[in-house]
Formats: sequence, C-alpha cells, structure tokens
Amino acid sequence: MSKHEKIGSGPELSRRAFMVGVSAAGVVCGMGLPGAASAEGSYSPSIWYSIGEDGLVTVNVGKADMGQHIASTMAQIVAEELGASWSHMRVNLVGNDPKYADPVLGAIITGGSWSTMMNFDTMSRAGAAGRIALIESAANKLGVKTDECQAIESRVICKNGKSMTFAEIVKGGGGEALGNQTKNLWSTKTFSADDMKKIALKTPDQYRLIGKDIPQIDIPFKVRGAAKYGIDTHIDGMVYGRIVTPPTRFGATVKSVDDSAAKSQVPGFIQAVVVVDPTKTTSGWVVAVAKTYGEAITAADLLKVDYDKGPYAGTSSESILAEAKSLQAKPDVGVYYIKEGDAPGALAKAAKVIEAEYTTELNIHCPMEPMNCTAEIKDGTLHLYSGNQFMTRSTAIAAGAIGMDPKNVVIHQAWLGGGFGRRLDSDMFVPAAVAAKATGLPVKVIYSREHDMQMDFTRPLTYQKVRAGVDDNGKLIAVDHDLVSAWPTARWGIPGFLTPAVDKKGVLDGFAVHGADFYYSVGNHTIRTILNELAQNATPSGQLRSVAPGWTFWAVESMIDEVAHATGQDPAAFRLSLLDGKGDNDGAQRLANTLRAAMGLAGYNSLKLPKGEGMGVACVSSQERKTSTWTAAIAHVVVADDGTVKVKKLTVATDVGIAVNPDGIRAQVVGGASWGLSLAMYEKATMKDGAIEQTNFDTYTPLRMADVPEIDVAIIANGDEYPRGVGEPAVTVIAPALANAIYNAVGARVRSLPITPEAVKAGMKKA
Repeated sequence: MSKHEKIGSGPELSRRAFMVGVSAAGVVCGMGLPGAASAEGSYSPSIWYSIGEDGLVTVNVGKADMGQHIASTMAQIVAEELGASWSHMRVNLVGNDPKYADPVLGAIITGGSWSTMMNFDTMSRAGAAGRIALIESAANKLGVKTDECQAIESRVICKNGKSMTFAEIVKGGGGEALGNQTKNLWSTKTFSADDMKKIALKTPDQYRLIGKDIPQIDIPFKVRGAAKYGIDTHIDGMVYGRIVTPPTRFGATVKSVDDSAAKSQVPGFIQAVVVVDPTKTTSGWVVAVAKTYGEAITAADLLKVDYDKGPYAGTSSESILAEAKSLQAKPDVGVYYIKEGDAPGALAKAAKVIEAEYTTELNIHCPMEPMNCTAEIKDGTLHLYSGNQFMTRSTAIAAGAIGMDPKNVVIHQAWLGGGFGRRLDSDMFVPAAVAAKATGLPVKVIYSREHDMQMDFTRPLTYQKVRAGVDDNGKLIAVDHDLVSAWPTARWGIPGFLTPAVDKKGVLDGFAVHGADFYYSVGNHTIRTILNELAQNATPSGQLRSVAPGWTFWAVESMIDEVAHATGQDPAAFRLSLLDGKGDNDGAQRLANTLRAAMGLAGYNSLKLPKGEGMGVACVSSQERKTSTWTAAIAHVVVADDGTVKVKKLTVATDVGIAVNPDGIRAQVVGGASWGLSLAMYEKATMKDGAIEQTNFDTYTPLRMADVPEIDVAIIANGDEYPRGVGEPAVTVIAPALANAIYNAVGARVRSLPITPEAVKAGMKKA
C-alpha cells in the first residue's frame, strides 16, 4: 500500500451509513479553509488546528487520549507538514461537535488501533494546507516567489536570506505588501476537497519530525498533576450521586425504594432517583443524590431497594459455556464469515485431522480512573463532563436516557485515566443525566471500584472448536473453525458496524470474529460464528483492548502449532511455509518478515535451552485484515514440576509502516504485550447467580510488576507504507506464544485462558 493511500475502503470499514448528520466529505472540505477564524488574534488554516499571535500551534484532537499519547501523535503529524517547531505545539481535546468526526469512519470514536492510520492523511493535509498559506503570505510580504521559501521550525525562510516567524505572519498578515487588499491574505485563500487531495505531501526522506523520538506533549502536565480528568470536574452548585446497583448484572428492575433511613440520618441527602433507562444501557439502577460525596455514599448504603432480579438471575459462567457448546453442536445455527473451497470435503479426505477446543473466560477492563460523569442541564442543554471513546454514540445514549434531542447534548472531553475500550460505552452518562434532570442540579456520579467491576461491559466468554486437516506430506489443506460468543458490537444496535454473512443468512458481528480470517494459504477454510444469546443478555459485552483477535488468534495460533507438531515440523518454519501471499493473502510476506525478525532477536532455534524451558512462537495480523499491523512474538518460559510458569522473556516484532514516534510505538507494544500476558495467565472473572463475582483487585488479579518479564521490541518501520495502529496487536500474540512455549518446555498442551498451574500440570501428566 502506498504512503498516500487511505485506509478505510470496503464493507468492513464503511461506517458512515450509521451516523446521522455527519459527512466524511464535509469534514474533508472543512479541513481546507485557511482563513477560518478561531479565537481573536489566531489563525485557523483548518478545523484541526489554529496558530496564535505568539506562534503557538494548538491541534484539535478528536481522539480520546487514555495514555496512548494519540494527542501528541496528531500534533506530530500536523507539525511535520506545517513546518512547526515541536516546542510550539499544543493540544486541545474537542467534544462531540460532528465537525470533528473521523474522516474515514464519520464518527467521533477511538478504538481498533485506528486513530493514526485513519487520520494520518487528513492531519498531514491539514498541516500542508497551513504551510502553503503561510509561505504564500510571507513570500508576498518579503517580495519573493513562493518556491523560494520553505517552512522550518515555525519560520518561513527564503533563499534571499529573509525570513518571518509564524507569529509575525499571523500578527501582520502580510498586509503591507498587498496595497488595498484585505490585511489577512489567507482570509481569501480556500482549499476545496479536490485541492486538498492534490497537495503533494512530504516523502519520508524529507521528514524532520516524523520518525523521531519526540517527547510526548501531555507528560509534563500529567506529572505536575495539572491534567484534568473526568473525575476532577467541579461545577459551582454541584451535588453528588452514588449509584446503587442490582444483585444481577443485567435485566433487573426496581420494585420499590425505601429512603426513610437516608432522610433521617443524612443531613445532606437530596433524593433517591430510580433510573428508568429507555436505551437499555442500564437496568435496575438507583442514584442516591446528596450535597457531598461522603453523604451520597452513606445515603446509598442506607437505601432499601426491592428488586425483581430479572430473567438471568440463575446464569453462571458454567451455564454460558454449556450453552455455547450446545449451540456449536447444532449444524444449522450461526452464520458464515468465511466459506472458501470445500473444508468438510477436504477434512473427510485428509490423511490426518487435528481437532481441539479453545476457551476464554470473562475479562474486565478495570481502568485506574473508575467510570464517572458530571451532568448539568442548563438553558435546555445537557452538558456532560467525562472522558469518552465514542462520543457520537454516547451523545445519543445520554439524550435517549432523558428524552432530549441529541442536538442539545454537549460533551466536554477530558483526559482518560485508562479506557482500553471501556469508555466506548456510555453507562456512566445515564445515571448522571437522569439524576440531573430529576433534581434540577449539576450531579457528579463516581463509580466505586466494585461498581466499575461488577457493571463492566466485559470481554465475552468464548468457545471455539477448530478442526484442521493435512495431506500425506503434512501440508495443511483445510481448516474448519466454529466460534461461539456474545457479539459486543451487535449490542450497540448500529447496522453499519455489522457485516453481511457470506452464506447470505443475515449479518454478523465482524468484531467478534476478526483474526480468524488469517493470512495463511489454505485452500479450504470455513469460519462459522454463532451468537450466544444467553451470554449476550446476561453478560453485556464490550470491546476490551484487542477485541476479537484477543480470542480468535488464541485458537488459530494454538492450532497452527498443534498441526506443526502433529506433522513433525518446526512451528516457525511451518508458519513461514504458509505465508506465501497467494490468493487474497497479500501482506503475508510482511507478517513472515516480522516472524523472522522476532526469531532472530530472540535466538529462536539457536539457543540451547535446559530441561523445563521452552520458546513458543505466534504471529498475527491484528486488528482487522484491512487494517493489519503484522506482529510476531517469541515467548521464553520456564515451567516447574508443579506446573508453575515463569515467563523469562517476550520478544515482539511489529511492522508499523511509517513509524510516527518510535518511542511511543515501543511503549505501546510493551504495554500491549504486558496486557496480553496478564490476560493469558492472571485475569479471570466469573458469573454466578447472574452477577460478576469479582469486586476488586483482591479477587480479580491482573499482572503485578514483579511478574513482568524482559520485553524486547523490534519496530519494523517501512517508510513507504502507510502507518499502522499499535495499541492492540501485541495483546493478541502473547497468549498463543506462551501456550506454545509451555508445550515445547514440558509437552503440556493448554487450551483455556487464563493458563493455570493446574492445567499445565495436568497436561504434563498426559504428556
């Protein structure tokens, strides 16, 4: 793919249809309006940034920044083409104004590792348009031709030795050289959408900022404690709301509320508000509203709420898994995501068939900043203060919860103290908005850690059955893959996010199956995806960092390893033989290269390991095929006799195309690999009697610092290739690499996440 080719064509990413009132074409046109005034004394070459009279460039960021530094990345892209000094760059997190919608998706959303790849072209052209206008203005004032000038370090420098700073240009506008024309030259300079497309962007050899380890803009003010998170919001006259949640995750209703104890014992108690939510984002919630946060907590504890627990009160993890297995056993349920060749026929004729079942448990997001929202209804407008990843949907949810026109909802974006997909959902907006409407006061709602965990939109429990067939020469000839789970994206009710089934029997949630459509060349391949309605209703699922590839590659890369061992082939060499790029597998060679890079860096097949140690390999194309970031990992483990696994080292290689900020990419890969390790070996949530059992970090136990291994990262920066996302791919490759390493160490094959010492020891006995 060429550097200037945009990501986003094709049915998997054609999302515009589901958005009302937002046009991607309009956004592109809006970018090209040099001369649009913003604050007095500043110049806005584009909706995406403005330049002040002091020369400072403020980039408007329509992406949620949850520690991945995407705001800095957007600023770095603009600064490169604009020719600005990095020390002059600032960022501004924008709200839910539709003009800031993603130019590809047509929505204000942050997820899928899409932000850089889907905005690189837009932000580059915005910066370039400003550079053109500034150079033209300076050239006119200085009496030189525009092709004799260039913009470097916030200064237009001309061949005759003369120069002007951006600040000087903005202050003066080049007016003296224009005679009777308007003072601000750029106020008459506009760029149409076609003009924007024709702008010649820099080639990688011309980059001054992109590809450099530039300090992240947000770190200094976060270190100083000056960054404002949603939880930091304060409004004069604000009161507090404490939610009371039902004994089941979803489906409960409130029968009655006795607030007499709260009234008599809490002086600042205001009201108990029953949340009746037409959007069905929440069910069975009550908000205790009081003058102080402490009083709200006390009042909530004193409320006596009588519930109808709803239809899912008897649901458990075990019953969800049993339902999944029952569904998979029925040949006439589900729909097909992939149906290539004749997999059943090829399996029937195969010399050997390898079959296995793979499962994952419920997983919780648990960001450090718990869910929160402050809501105020003022002059007919609902103002919401929070950190959010999907403003377009969240606007509709908040409006629907209180029967308001979405046009009258304003979201004030904050920095996110962790998101990881959790803040794609909007439940925190509902109790705050409902309470604000009921009381007529600004209400700040903060979840407790217990609320945050028990009401999380979890990564779903999944069950997968995979059959693979090989011929007499050990060649893989067929793969049949069944996947049963909740469908997180289908829960959103947005048709444009669903994918037509290839068997034309309806639609499916592609974000529950992406990754199963691997880049290996196999002539006969079927993927059947089945919605587990019980899981869908009892455990409303969300998008947790890595989405479907977090479980699909667990099955795919484990099975590929099992086939390699069953046929006496080296797992890495076997993968490389399948990554030949034939058919619809263009890009497979890039994946093969990352695998070779990881093998070389880790010393795979060259180090002699002692008994009980092993290396395992996995390679993935996360996130979706159209937005792949080719990533490979080698896991090095030590397995004790009791099945305890110690991870010595993780080696990850990733092909990111243009590497905007290598240091930031490295941090993302390390963070993703750490999260992948955490999901693979430590994290597990369970449902019992319709409720999530884990309530805090004593029972839900993510990776601890003492268990973090050495992590070595190789960034493959292809300067001629479009930039790719890095927030999630490393998450998806770790679990299968670990399982494969464990097998190589002690012969134990584990097929369920998280990997436990008990499962490893049981596998050792079988071996």
